[in-house]
Amino acid sequence: MKKAHRIVCSVVAVVTALVLVLPLAADNSKDNPNDIGDRKVAGRSIISMQKEMAIGKQYAQQIDRSARLIRDPVVTEYVNRLEQNIARNSDAKFPISVKVIDDPTINAMTLPGGFMYVDSGTILAADNEAQLAGVLAHETGHVAERSWASEMTKREILSFATLPLMFTPMSLGTYYALNAAMGTGIPIAFLKFGRNQEEGADFLGLQYMWKSGYDPNQYAAFFGKVVNEERQSPGSVAQIFSDHPPTPDRIIKCEEEIKNILPPRAEYLENTSEFNDIKARLLADLRVHRSRFQSGQPTLERRTPNNPPPPQPNSKGGDTGDQPPVLGHPGQNPNQN
Repeated sequence: MKKAHRIVCSVVAVVTALVLVLPLAADNSKDNPNDIGDRKVAGRSIISMQKEMAIGKQYAQQIDRSARLIRDPVVTEYVNRLEQNIARNSDAKFPISVKVIDDPTINAMTLPGGFMYVDSGTILAADNEAQLAGVLAHETGHVAERSWASEMTKREILSFATLPLMFTPMSLGTYYALNAAMGTGIPIAFLKFGRNQEEGADFLGLQYMWKSGYDPNQYAAFFGKVVNEERQSPGSVAQIFSDHPPTPDRIIKCEEEIKNILPPRAEYLENTSEFNDIKARLLADLRVHRSRFQSGQPTLERRTPNNPPPPQPNSKGGDTGDQPPVLGHPGQNPNQN
């Protein structure tokens, strides 16, 4: 029995070690931004790219049906054009598409296979185009590293590693506890990446900004803006984003990478008049949409003892007497058909 126990422990140790080194399996040349596009930065995965895209497409369809998307073609074309410029200057192997969700929170997320979403609140919170480009570049880093597929692979390996515990005396409860802790039932739309993956996406995102000509310092500046926004208006930053917040240490690390990794440039692109126009257009569209939505809300008109309802003719032309409350719209006579 002791010998079997030692064998089981050895298997668990080997597989667990494999999980720990898995993120390091990518090419370590990713710290050379001059080789962007020719590097292998994706973590090892047992999930094929085709399978990852199919899974991402399935979840994207669910989000498209349930979320309130910005339909303005001018806004969506601009955001996608901005992302395509970043994608061309990245290591991503997937085609990337971006959709804008009508939501005031500061948030962005990337589904498996390059399906990206950014909240309208993120665009409105950005002070310039470089800050918005930084958010998109960070998400592009997740696509390039195949963060989701790598995370799922580690979970599968951990699940395999804990399987022998079922056959070890007094270990069945431990097996189920570990399986539950892995949270495999979490919907992909709310999948939270680990700190190492977030920092990896920061590292690549800064390089992609540099390669695309944007000032990478604006990414750190947006981090600071997010911190202040959450302090002033708690809840303005989506929970999925605040689970790995832009802490001072993370901001300092970004600044060190900008200084030590990125070659100097004579000048950077920080803002464009088009960004200002798109931001103003989006803000105006949202105001019009919400104004129409609010004015179109039905109101409940109730009779009070001091305000009896007017006589209403029935089908025979007589008085109907008391009537139940009537749903109508502001400015509309509720008795009109």
